[in-house]
Amino acid sequence: MLFVVSAADHWTLKDGARHPSGYWGEELATPHKIFSGAGWEITLATPGGKAPTLDRLSMNWTAGSFSKRHEIADYLLSIKPQLDHPRSLDTVNPDDYDLVFYPGGHGPMEDLAYDEVSGALLTRRLESGRPLALLCHAPAASLAAKNLDGSWPFRGYRMTGLSNTEERLNTFGWKAKWFLEDRLREEGADYVKGAIPLLPFVVVDRNLYTGQNPASSEQLAKRLVADLG
Repeated sequence: MLFVVSAADHWTLKDGARHPSGYWGEELATPHKIFSGAGWEITLATPGGKAPTLDRLSMNWTAGSFSKRHEIADYLLSIKPQLDHPRSLDTVNPDDYDLVFYPGGHGPMEDLAYDEVSGALLTRRLESGRPLALLCHAPAASLAAKNLDGSWPFRGYRMTGLSNTEERLNTFGWKAKWFLEDRLREEGADYVKGAIPLLPFVVVDRNLYTGQNPASSEQLAKRLVADLG
């Protein structure tokens, strides 16, 4: 399977401030551990082959219990050689993989949402009918996808991603240039979200799997393992 991870180390807010960011620890570690436990071979790729940056907020007290954060930190350390030496995204062929998976964090809002290489990969993958999964902020990467006629390939797909309510729970969320939920709706997605913010919520439409928030990491990964065998 292919893990596509943001290479951004910040998120530019509407006031021009560069908020330190990257990938969200739980969203990478938990699925990676579940997929590895299922015996899947994982290739990790980023734009330009740059080592991804861990969002330090994903390791603070607001991100879960101490024991959970400690477990995530230990697992990320165990795969450090892979994190330190990812493939460059422009060198991978999505057709070589049984699953393409994008974890979130604010990083994708900064780079993957505008990355033409990632956009082309997502367009090709969605069209192939083979499994594609986007978690939390990672559906932002879909905004860079374009059909040959300029239309959005994900239009009409039922999908989820971090909601406006959840984004505003961040103390800096009100400074966002745009909200993921709004953009997905504007582009024509059939956006849905769970009744209660921050709880696990997973949506499957055809070959597209999406999870709403960090808490959805485990549920999304286990659903993929169950469906792909």
